Order: sequence, then structure tokens, then C-alpha cells
Amino acid sequence: MTETNAGFDVDAPAEDPMEVLIGLLDLGDFDGARTNEDIFLGPSQKQPRHRVFGGQVLAQSMMAGMRTVEPDRVAHSMHGYFLRPGDANKPITFGVERLRDGRSFSARRVHAYQDGVPILSMIASFQVEDSGLDHQAQMPEGIPDPESLPSTAELLSHYDHPMARHMSSERPFDVRHIDPALYVSPPTDHVATNAVWMKTMGPLPDDPNLHRAALAYASDYTLLEPILRKHGLAWMTPGMSVASLDHAMWWHRPVRVDEWMLYVQESPSAQGARGLATGRIFNRDGQHVATVAQEGMVRIP
Repeated sequence: MTETNAGFDVDAPAEDPMEVLIGLLDLGDFDGARTNEDIFLGPSQKQPRHRVFGGQVLAQSMMAGMRTVEPDRVAHSMHGYFLRPGDANKPITFGVERLRDGRSFSARRVHAYQDGVPILSMIASFQVEDSGLDHQAQMPEGIPDPESLPSTAELLSHYDHPMARHMSSERPFDVRHIDPALYVSPPTDHVATNAVWMKTMGPLPDDPNLHRAALAYASDYTLLEPILRKHGLAWMTPGMSVASLDHAMWWHRPVRVDEWMLYVQESPSAQGARGLATGRIFNRDGQHVATVAQEGMVRIP
């Protein structure tokens, strides 16, 4: 969970974003006494606002769950709740409960803990790959190529601000907006839609589980922006507070996150200081690789 009104760390050292991402997803085993859970340990990525990035804990929780299922069972869905803001200066403990191992499906409950209390609660499902009915939503037409769009670094490089530096040079994903980005300036068109191209800054190993988890990481980027765009808000709106409340994701087809993916997003509703957003992720060949949904808290002065 992240909030826009937290403090900044102006002295955070720069690290290679790809090494950070790979290190985050390389969980350690717990050597203590065994419980009814499989226990793993993971680091946190430094953040200017000292809050754990939601995509990080989602991806790490998926990696923890993947470590407890047979290799032929791949993640196809997860549903998680952000319970508390995490501290980006502390490591995270992941407890995995083996809920069920059936003939084709396995279910795992994962809790992410800091200071002995859960910051995320998730249930994930895994399936032996199978054949069956096949159809998909179509990738939108007329989308400009990612190479023709400015990167976040190009948009924010002239801002001397900790958050601008973090978003432009410390994130492991290159994110390029189809419509003008909402980082600083509010949108001119008040529509409840948003779309970005995204891929990692560099290549990842061929491990399919690593790519699935990294996609969960990236799925938390920009997903609430259709809500902001509809109401003419930018991320730097004074006094605005935004936080992820829950996150659901379905993996449909194999994906490589070190190749360009189109993330098409919309918001069907906002009310009661909460907004709902959904997203569809396509690879560059037009295959629908994943679907995402998230509700977020959005409070304005």
C-alpha cells in the first residue's frame, strides 16, 4: 500500500533497478522451527515515502506461493487485501498455508508479515496446464508504438525531486503513457480510461514463474489512474491521499515482462472515497495475457 502524502527520503542511494527486482523476488528460506506454514523471507525496496510498494509485496507473495507447489502447476489467479502500510526499511516474512492440492488445482493462502502483524493477506490458485475452450478480448487498435512515446525518465528528468528521481531512474519497469501522463499535470480530457506500454528495463531470466510474479509487480503501476483522469486529478494534487485496498489478478497466457506489454485500464465506478479500476494486459502480438482489478482509496481535500 502506498500513500501520496507521506514524507520523502532525500538520501536514498541509487541501485540498479533490475538487480533490485531480481533480488526482491529471490526469497530466502526460514531456518527456524517449523509451523503450519512454509516460511520465507524477503527484502523491501527502498522508497522515497518509506512505504512498501504494493506491487512488490504482491509479487513476493506469489513467489512464496509458487515455491510450495509442484513445478507443473502454474499460477492462474490471486486475490489479496492490503491490510496495513508496509515499512520499506524493513524485511518481510511470508507465511504460506497449503490449503488444498487436488488432481489439477492447488490453493495457497499467503500472509506477508512485518513486526508480527500481516500487511497483506492473499489466496492464490495454481493449475496443471490443460487444453480447452479458447477466446480472448481483442487488443485495441490504433495504439501508438511504445518507441514513439516518451519514457518516464524523459518526462521527469528535469524535476529535482526525490519522487521524480525514483520514478524516472529507480523503477525496474519502463512505463510509457498513451495519453499525457498524470505525474504532475492534471488531464485535459476527463475520461475514466488509461493505457500504458510497459516492460522491464532489462532482460530477465527465462523462469516463467519469475515473469508471472514480475507481472504482478507491474500490475500495481498506474491502475488507479483511470479514476484520477476521470476527475481531473494528477498524482501531485495537493492534499490528495491514494492507497490500494485490494488487488485481484488472473494470468491467462504465458508472458515475458522484458518485452513490451500494453496495459489498458478503465474505472467503472468511484464512490465513498473508493474507486474501482480494471485492466487488461496484452503482449505486443495482441495476446491477452492477464486481467487485473483493484479498488483504491482516493481522498481529496
